[in-house]
Amino acid sequence: MTAREQWIAFVTIVRKEVRRFLRIWMQTLLPPAITMSLYFIIFGALIGSRIGEMGGFSYMEFVVPGLIMMSVITNAYSNVVSSFFGAKFQRFVEEILVSPMSNNTVLWGYVLGGVARGLLVGLIVTLLSLFFTRLHIQHVAVTIGIVLMTSVLFSLAGFINAVFANNFDDVSIVPVFVLTPLTYLGGVFYSIDLLPEFWAGVSRLNPMLYIVNAFRYGVLGVSDVNVASAFAMVAVFTLLAYGYCMYLLNSGKRLRQ
Repeated sequence: MTAREQWIAFVTIVRKEVRRFLRIWMQTLLPPAITMSLYFIIFGALIGSRIGEMGGFSYMEFVVPGLIMMSVITNAYSNVVSSFFGAKFQRFVEEILVSPMSNNTVLWGYVLGGVARGLLVGLIVTLLSLFFTRLHIQHVAVTIGIVLMTSVLFSLAGFINAVFANNFDDVSIVPVFVLTPLTYLGGVFYSIDLLPEFWAGVSRLNPMLYIVNAFRYGVLGVSDVNVASAFAMVAVFTLLAYGYCMYLLNSGKRLRQ
C-alpha cells in the first residue's frame, strides 16, 4: 500500500473506534461521568470539608487532578482492550492481519481510538469538577504532555491485554486487580508526605504515583515526586509497550488461529 492508502486505512480505523464508543455513549461516557460526580460529592464535598487542606489546597482541589487522570487511564485502557478483543472474538482480526495494512497502521488506529475516548472522558470529568471547585492550570505544557503520554501508554497496555485475553473475564482482570489498586494507592486521595517513611518508600515503587503527581503539578503546581522522572518513566514504559505490541502483531502469536 502507498503512504496515502496507509493514511486512509489509519483514519478509517480511528473513525470506526470513535464512532463505536460514541454510538454506545450511555455505556462508555455516562457511567464514568456519574461515578466521578459521586467521588466529587462524597470525597470532595462531604469528607473533604472535614479533612481541610492538603498540600496547601482544599481537599477538593487536591483530589480533582487525580480523579481526572484516573478516568483518562481507565477509559483509554478499556476502549482498546474491549474493541480489539471483540475483533479477536468475532474472528475478523484475521482479516485485518492479512490485509495490505501495515501492523503499525493497525496498532496506532486502535491506540488513537483509545486516546480519543480517554481524553473525551477526561474533558467531561474536568467540566463536571468545575461545579465543585475552580481549576487554574499552572503549567499547560506539562498538563497536556502527561495526559497525552499516559493515554497512549494505557491504550498500548489495553492492546496487550486484548491479545492475551481468552475470554471476556480476562478483559476485566487487569483493570479490576491491577489498575484500580495501583491507582487508588497512587496518591489520588492523599499526599505521600502523610505516610510513614517506610510506606512512603513503598509508594514510590508505584508508577501511578508519578503519573498522578505529574498531572497534579501541571494543574496545581505541586507534586510529591520529580516531574522530569515521571515523564521519563512514562516515555520508557510507552516505548517498551509499543515495541512489545509490534512484536505480537508481527509474530501473530495468540492472534492467528
